[in-house]
This record gives sequence, structure tokens and C-alpha cells, in this order.
Amino acid sequence: MTQSHHPIAVIGAGLGGLTLARVLRAHDIEAAVFDLDASPAERAQGGMLDIHEDSGQVALRAAGLYDRFRELVLPGGQATRVLDRHAVVRLDEPDDGSGGRPEIDRGDLRDLLLGSLPEDTVRWGAKVTGARPLGGGRHEVTLADGTVFTTDLLVGADGAWSRVRPLLSAARPAYTGVSFVEADLLEADLRHPVAAEVVGGGFFFALGAGRGFLAHRETDGSLHVYAAVEAAEEWLDGIDFTDTEAAKERVLEHFDGWDKSLRSLVTDADGPLVPRRIHALPVGHRWDRVPGVTLLGDAAHLMSPFAGEGANLAMLDGAELAGFLAARPDDVEAALSAYEERLFPRSAASAAESARSAALLFREDAPVGLLEMFTAHD
Repeated sequence: MTQSHHPIAVIGAGLGGLTLARVLRAHDIEAAVFDLDASPAERAQGGMLDIHEDSGQVALRAAGLYDRFRELVLPGGQATRVLDRHAVVRLDEPDDGSGGRPEIDRGDLRDLLLGSLPEDTVRWGAKVTGARPLGGGRHEVTLADGTVFTTDLLVGADGAWSRVRPLLSAARPAYTGVSFVEADLLEADLRHPVAAEVVGGGFFFALGAGRGFLAHRETDGSLHVYAAVEAAEEWLDGIDFTDTEAAKERVLEHFDGWDKSLRSLVTDADGPLVPRRIHALPVGHRWDRVPGVTLLGDAAHLMSPFAGEGANLAMLDGAELAGFLAARPDDVEAALSAYEERLFPRSAASAAESARSAALLFREDAPVGLLEMFTAHD
């Protein structure tokens, strides 16, 4: 069987992998992207993202997509509310349009990146099962359907459980001690006015010791809710999520005595609840230079979501890697070294911030820690 060859192969069509492919294309460099999903519509892409001036927006400018991104931003989405477990509002900051972290639906952002690439850039339904070095920086990649291809540069943009990472590092994500249960409340203003009122127009925190609700309003008028609980790794295994009403009761056992308006974020949820354990790679994860392969995004620096940096860093990783490759077309190793030299300290700082934020969010005196953080940033 004749193997196909791709000079640059990117594993994963998430925000980081697509940003890499887009910025490379802006420099007239082609990359082949492989994703395990059967199509771009196979999975919901998650909720809102705040795109930061010093990372995600830098990447969008490099991709030539910044103006189109601004057209997709949710007006008012930067509003922030912090409540305690009794639903007493402790902080209420409106979105006056001057903030540097505009909110966009993750699906809209991914569609923007996908639409900027030729249709044949992404190979859908391409699940990587293995990769091995061939020497000289080249790698052979095997897909689940038996297809095998070779590449001169293999980029792992394939998330938390990356199949490319083992070529560089033995590190594996570890459970952080926090589990989420996600819920959606549709047409919130009309159908769930109590929840809509308590959450407000942007991002929302209601916090207590070891637990809390995080939520945000989406562009379609729904609320996306995360019930967060500090719990043993096996906690979610004891809940039958196929029985939604019973699952709601089990989750709300951890919010006994909380205000009814806050409990309604779970009680009134539409559709099934979705469990998610929060994992992270070790803070400061890095690797020695290995010819012909590197990582970006969660594959390189998976961290808890409590600093809001994951997607932003993945996009900046992709844009910077593309820039270094374009600047050194005849010396891939020099480009990779330059990229990783920037990547490691940046991701270590963000991962440490995420870990600190997780610790202060659910302190015994919550929400005091978060309020102190916001006050310090003002």
C-alpha cells in the first residue's frame, strides 16, 4: 500500500490546530489537519469564551480574522456577577464596552476558523491510534481505519488525552479534585425568569466552601451552568446520569441550604446533565526537543479552566508556531526550538494562575477570595 506524505500534519481540529493551519496558510504554507470527529457538526462545541487582548486576540489578528471576530461578539457578555450561597450579590460589574475580554460562542469561533480554510484542509473521521519516529525528524502516523501516512512535522493539537504527547513526554493529566456537572436552561428570559434574573447578562459566580455555581449567558439566550464540587474522583460514577431527575437530586445534595434561586440552575435545567471531571497536566510541564514533533494547546499544557486561559493559549500557540515556521522555512528544528522557548514559561505561568484561582474560588470563606482577586485587579 502506498503511504501518503504530508509535510506538516496537525492532529486535532480544535481552536489551536485550526489557528495554526490558518496562519500557516496566510504565509502560503499548507498543513493537513486530522480530526477524530466524523464532521464539524458531530459535537457541541461548549459555551462562551472570553478572548483576551494579549493572547486570543493576537492570534486572531495574525490569522486575519479579527474584524470578523468582533462581529460575532456577544454584546454585554463581559458583565460579571458574584453572589454568595444565599444569593446576596457581592459584586455586580456591568459590561460598559471597555473591557479587553469580549465573549464569543465557542462554536461560532470554530466556524470562523474553519470557514477561513479550504474545505479539504481537515480530514474528518481520522482518529489517530499511534505514531512512531522514522528518524531524521519524520514520523509515521496510523489511523483507526488502518490508513498510514508519514510527515516531516507532526503537531499534537489533540487535547487532554493526546496521542502525540507520548512521543515527547510521559506526563498524563491528573484529576484536580474538582468535578463539574453541566446544565443548560433554554430561552432563559422567557422560560426560566428566576434563573435568568440571578445570572444576569454575562458571567456569574455563586460560591461557597468547596462548591459553587458558575454560569454564563449564551448568544441564543440560553444559560450554560456548571455546578462545581470539590469531590473524590469517583463521585460522578455514583450518579446515574441517564435518570436526569435523580441526577439533579444527587447533585443538589451538595447545595443543601443554598438559596432556591441558585438551586433552580440545576432543578430547572433542560435536557440531560453532563458530568465532567477537571484534569490538569503538572504545572510547568515541558519536554526536551525531539526532532520533527511538538505540541500545542491542551496537549501541551492542560490546566483547570479557572483562569480562562485554555482556548486563548491554544490559539496563541498555533499562531506563534506558524509564525516561527514561516520565518524559518529551511530550519524546522530552529523554528520548533524558538516556539517551545516561548511556550514553556508562558504556559507554566498560566497553569500556576489556574491552580491558584481554583484554590481561592472554593475556599472556606468563599466568595471572599474571588472578590479580593477582582479588587486587586481593579
